[in-house]
Amino acid sequence: MSTTTPIVDFVQNYAKSGTSRLHMPGHKGQALLGFEGLDITEIRGADELYEADGIIAQSEANATRLFGTVHTYYSTEGSSQCIRAMLCLAMQAAPAGQRPVLLAARNAHKALLYAAALLDLDIQWLWPAPDAAGALYSCPVTEAQLAAALDRLAGQGKPPFGVYLTSPDYLGGMQDIAALARVCDAHGVPLLVDNAHGAYLNFLVGGSRHPIALGAAMCCDSGHKTLPVLTGGAYLHLGPKAPVQEETAVRNALALFGSTSPSYLILQSLDRCNRYLSEGYPLRLYSCCGQLTRMRRVLNEQAAAAGCPFPLAVDDPAREPLKLTLDAATLGMTGTALAEALRQERIECEYADPRYVVLMFTPENPAQDYERLEAAVARLCAALPSAPALPEPEADVFTELAAEAAPVCTVRQAVFAPQELIPAETALGRICAMPTVSCPPAIPIVVSGERIGPAALKLFARYGIKNVAVLK
Repeated sequence: MSTTTPIVDFVQNYAKSGTSRLHMPGHKGQALLGFEGLDITEIRGADELYEADGIIAQSEANATRLFGTVHTYYSTEGSSQCIRAMLCLAMQAAPAGQRPVLLAARNAHKALLYAAALLDLDIQWLWPAPDAAGALYSCPVTEAQLAAALDRLAGQGKPPFGVYLTSPDYLGGMQDIAALARVCDAHGVPLLVDNAHGAYLNFLVGGSRHPIALGAAMCCDSGHKTLPVLTGGAYLHLGPKAPVQEETAVRNALALFGSTSPSYLILQSLDRCNRYLSEGYPLRLYSCCGQLTRMRRVLNEQAAAAGCPFPLAVDDPAREPLKLTLDAATLGMTGTALAEALRQERIECEYADPRYVVLMFTPENPAQDYERLEAAVARLCAALPSAPALPEPEADVFTELAAEAAPVCTVRQAVFAPQELIPAETALGRICAMPTVSCPPAIPIVVSGERIGPAALKLFARYGIKNVAVLK
């Protein structure tokens, strides 16, 4: 039986009805951009996102079935809204009478810091081991490391109300969610996952790699990142281990951080995506993953034939399959230079930094996108005069950063204090206020409330951060 689309059906029928729109929005359905006829507000019959008992509730029930969760809720304001609601819910189940503490991997999106400021919680950071450090957006966490951190906090009388991981990360790295969930279960702590880049992981042929299926208590997905959903469409997923299951509490938490005027265009795209997922999506996804496996092999063969010193495309079956991460150092280039070279070939990347370029594919990419990338890399390889020299080894400063990153005040105090924007190179010794980092990747080098040290200044320079917000 085909999956229903109750939101889409209602809005389309309303648009065709010829009803006089004596309600918001102000465009009254008249086409300025072309989609206004489908843009409505909470009129009678349209349900309400944060008190859903009609067509939105029906659509969310479809999504719940497709994702295999206890309950899946919609967000029209991205994973950022879901992250805040998820933490708010986890805090409700935290021990009373103590300051809330979250244990989180350091490669968290700045949305976590905004949530910490709004909810007034403290964060204890999990840092990568020295031999695993080296990228701002990666923070592999081992079972032993997580267990030791949880035991340490318990011994200090500061048991966390949750463990927070980002998986997949921006380069496509993935945590061992199943193993880490078992550690959390043994310590009686819910595992919360920022799965913004992995909404599709539940539909992989061969078995789900979605956090809820692997034992996480709650997670967020950005539907718009990897599924055919309009920007801002996201999911908050609750599994059987979620510390709060009561629907009113969940909707209230989402409402606390969301607009009272959610976009019905985004809701329709989430609704229509349910049918898309139910109509052969796993096989289309399987084909796309296969094409990318072939693409990685081809790009690496091209680089090897040109005398490049190591593979161009990062190839690891444990990584997220829909990201194609290119190591520009293979071609003797920076990531930003490689991104510009690809741009000249009419290829726009998701993200580039001093070393890497991230390209995101989905089953919606036409064949020409693969052909264009393969041809562009072939031309770049052919243009190499000789085997490119390896980049000069750069002392890794992430271990130094971990040693110097100590909070001087809470995240909330720093975010809401008087602050000023100053040149990054003059910030030594100052206290970080708002995390001044662009999106993508939106991962702060220094966290609000921490003193800026020498290692942070090196990383500001490495990642091109020109100005930082500090306390006055």
